[in-house]
Amino acid sequence: NIVHTQGWVHCHTPATDASGVVKAVMDELFDYFTSMTLPAQCRIALACCLNMCGAVHCSDIAILGVHRKPPMIDHYRITGVCELPLAIASCPLGAVKPAKIEIDG
Repeated sequence: NIVHTQGWVHCHTPATDASGVVKAVMDELFDYFTSMTLPAQCRIALACCLNMCGAVHCSDIAILGVHRKPPMIDHYRITGVCELPLAIASCPLGAVKPAKIEIDG
């Protein structure tokens, strides 16, 4: 079976949305799982970020989403985010924070 975590639901640091990747992988491997032609049971897992919640590291094949670039910040929008402390705390590099600039004024 293929397992994945829904990072966009609960994770503060997702690098990818698991659903699309899992669907693409399962479309390719579906015949192997239904025909039982593999020599043993195989567990494939996808983690949305380096935290690897959901025991992804215990799988036979693990697919991992990794951040490649720092996030682009929309300074106008982030100043109005209701959960600003969570948005700021989610960035491991501290790059997400309100800018010290004057907007529309």
